[in-house]
Amino acid sequence: MEEKIKSIITNSIGVKQGILQDAALLKTIEAVVTEIVLAFRAGNRIYFCGNGGSAADAQHLAAEFSGRFYKDRVALPAEALHCNTSYLTAVANDYGYEHVYARLIEGIGQPGDVLLGLSTSGNSINIIEAFQKAKRKGMITVAFTGASGGKMKADSDFLINVPSTDTPRIQESHIMTGHIICELVEDQYFD
Repeated sequence: MEEKIKSIITNSIGVKQGILQDAALLKTIEAVVTEIVLAFRAGNRIYFCGNGGSAADAQHLAAEFSGRFYKDRVALPAEALHCNTSYLTAVANDYGYEHVYARLIEGIGQPGDVLLGLSTSGNSINIIEAFQKAKRKGMITVAFTGASGGKMKADSDFLINVPSTDTPRIQESHIMTGHIICELVEDQYFD
């Protein structure tokens, strides 16, 4: 079993090394930091969405902005879109699960807001619909996906496509990348 544990850790490190060696992906992460800082400075908000484990990651990253990361500072306007279960279940029941995020973006999204969607496949229909609605509203879209980017890449202003097709390794790298973004946004916004 020890060898299996070492193999899993080695695979996780390998994915992160792939990110580290991808100059274009690092530039995209840097550009996302800049966009989020500009959005906050303009009085805009950042919204997060995902499904399953990616929903948990979305909620985690939203909390890093609205709570705190390293600095004891004011809260930043960030929210995970799936936290209102009454809304989520009503819209899923009445309209279909594929519409749950798009309908919320329709109601609260504003031009200049940022929508960050996490999907290991990049093919989550409810996030794709939300991205399409966000684009029509003049919002900025950031996709956290696996290697291919999936269908989400077509509606993404920024694509952070982790170089892997292994769901757990992608999710680990989504959190790492999200933490990097949180730290750098906090540093720049509160500088």
